[in-house]
Amino acid sequence: MEKSEINGHAMANSVSTDRILEKREKKSFKDKLLMFLNINLLVIMTVSGVLVGVGLGMMVRNMNLTRAQMTYFAFPGEMLLRMLKMIILPLVVCSLISGAASLDTRSLGKLGGIAVTYFLVTTLIASGIGVSLAFIIKPGVGAGALNTNNLGLESVTNSKETADSFLDLARNLFPANLVAAAFRSYATDYKMVAVGNDTNGTILYQKVPVGTDTDGMNILGLVLFAMVFGVALRKLGEEGEELIRFFNAFNEATMVLVSWIMWYVPFGIMFLVGSKIVEMDNVVLLVTSLGKYIFASILGHVIHGGIVLPLIYFGFTRQNPFSFLSGLITPFTTAFATCSSSATLPSMMKSVEENNGVDKRISRFILPIGATVNMDGAAIFQCVAAVFIAQLNNHELNAGQIFTILVTATASSVGAAGIPAGGIITIAIILEAIGLPTNDLSLMLAVDWIVDRTTTVVNVEGDALGAGILHHINQQEMKKLQQDPQELAEVRVEAQANAQEGEETSPLVTHVPVDVRPGTSTPEAVESFL
Repeated sequence: MEKSEINGHAMANSVSTDRILEKREKKSFKDKLLMFLNINLLVIMTVSGVLVGVGLGMMVRNMNLTRAQMTYFAFPGEMLLRMLKMIILPLVVCSLISGAASLDTRSLGKLGGIAVTYFLVTTLIASGIGVSLAFIIKPGVGAGALNTNNLGLESVTNSKETADSFLDLARNLFPANLVAAAFRSYATDYKMVAVGNDTNGTILYQKVPVGTDTDGMNILGLVLFAMVFGVALRKLGEEGEELIRFFNAFNEATMVLVSWIMWYVPFGIMFLVGSKIVEMDNVVLLVTSLGKYIFASILGHVIHGGIVLPLIYFGFTRQNPFSFLSGLITPFTTAFATCSSSATLPSMMKSVEENNGVDKRISRFILPIGATVNMDGAAIFQCVAAVFIAQLNNHELNAGQIFTILVTATASSVGAAGIPAGGIITIAIILEAIGLPTNDLSLMLAVDWIVDRTTTVVNVEGDALGAGILHHINQQEMKKLQQDPQELAEVRVEAQANAQEGEETSPLVTHVPVDVRPGTSTPEAVESFL
């Protein structure tokens, strides 16, 4: 028998050798396929859940279900939303406390400054895109005869003053009761108070603002408290280490719960999407009446999310933004189905860290803030809606009012709740600021379930790319630190037992061990800041 050697082993003739190599190639292809399915199983299941949900909704829609039956049909999707909302409070508070405690105050300030600048600039760009598209497409021109009665909608009124809306934003930053902030937020209401009589004896009334509590988590207040509390724990030094470890462990346990919930997402999303299709009323009439408004809003989201944000990411990192975004299909699908930036936060954290390799101390510090204050998609549709209502009422906007729309949309999107239809109330703030009636808001609410899906996807995309940019900036600073350590200010600190533990130190702080100094028995470490 002819023999040949391959990799040092005696083999039979070349025919058998070729067969063995073919088997190896086939096996390796099979292994690659199994590996691909194993890695992307959740993504495939989630996307399939949306598609199956659309088909299921179209089938069930023809069955003419009663309202009660629709509620039962939507129950699995409701359970998904409840699970995601359940995890938001511990996730936001623990991740921000541990993140702020792991960062030095100087690196924390620089990191926060970059993040806030990124959030404000991208939101302002989004507002500009929204206003520009509204003037180009003119969704409200020729639709003056359209009103809430045509579509059988209830009127939505909002009498809150613009000044009170922004004062409420400031008040919610500092909740009077931290426990109540977990389920209530502050909102101004008004009551009429008699202040005297006029010359004819008629009683004169004055509208007086009164503070009330409304249902809904005060995310802004919890975010600010968690950040400041984390910084305070770091300032305590050794005394605060035990509590920092507690929040780190709490954070890790929460992420384990998130990973379990993610496997229910495909099933829940299927019924979320299906139930929305079943509940749709007068779809043809809505699309024909408000089609230009829907088109302008979604086109703005496509431009901002598909061109502007990827270009900003590429400008900072010189990396392909779409390869970064390809690892975030699951949170994008969750955002599309739930219409909630807050509910997408657990999935986004998990995907950004595991699929894109973003440092968890950066992602868990930035993403909760971004889910609260960074609302690019909301700014676009709010600006389009404001111009749409102005055109609907044949109101010509001057340069000052356009500037007011841009600034107010950018500022008010910070306070927009990360929940479905959370941006409708902020449109009322914009309308009040430019002196337009708010009785047409019900038109926005009628099609919000369509527009809000792309809105939420753009919101969470901006958060994710911001985390990627900050991670890249951190990596660059670390390289500079290794190449040119002499040029950086160095602060010598005594090395502690946990100084090298990743969970207890900052991703922006590098510990460089040095030799033991003569006459001392304790080694020192060098701590360099971004």
